[in-house]
Amino acid sequence: MTEARRQKIDQVLSLRQPDLTVLMERVHKPHNFAAVIRSCDAVGVTRIHAVPASGGLPALNHTSQGAQKWVEVQRHHSSELAVQHLKEQGFQLAAAHFSKRAVDFREHDYTQPTAVILGTERFGVTEDVLRKCDMEIKIPMLGMTQSLNVSVACAVILYEAQRQRQAAGLYAERSLPASDRQRLRFEWIHPKIAEYCRDHDLPYPQLDDAGEPIEPLPHS
Repeated sequence: MTEARRQKIDQVLSLRQPDLTVLMERVHKPHNFAAVIRSCDAVGVTRIHAVPASGGLPALNHTSQGAQKWVEVQRHHSSELAVQHLKEQGFQLAAAHFSKRAVDFREHDYTQPTAVILGTERFGVTEDVLRKCDMEIKIPMLGMTQSLNVSVACAVILYEAQRQRQAAGLYAERSLPASDRQRLRFEWIHPKIAEYCRDHDLPYPQLDDAGEPIEPLPHS
């Protein structure tokens, strides 16, 4: 790995926002799923959450542009379990859902721990999840169509979150816990060795500032 690449990885990790995330509830179209991941990476989201549709999580396509390597996807067996997990982690739940209760998405304070909840384009977020959300948000529409494509809506909302967080100086602070930063740094710099360690239940070797191991590497 080049020094420029290693510096880029360290810079990106320093900007990650672990208290901003997205939950996709049964989003089943591959291009939407991939585009959401790409937008999440672009604004510094570390991990997103997904409740699979009946066919499972969609296969990622070229739309993600490889962003799946940089954003972790946590699968949940049900919407109830996903919401419970996010609540336990201290997230406010903001459902992107067009309804009479929904407020302009720019009115929400995204400097607080926030999970943006996305449903399918046809049905939106399910009623069970809406009842457990802290708020419903909408993107004002001035044309004949009622809503944006789900991945486009996600990008619009996330960039408002980025705007607010930049204004509050949150990107100037290192947010990732040290253990998460060290783990991700190793996985991004040494992906093949990381895979071997996971397969064999081995701890990751420590890295120096240049990204080089300071402990013996495992051998097959």
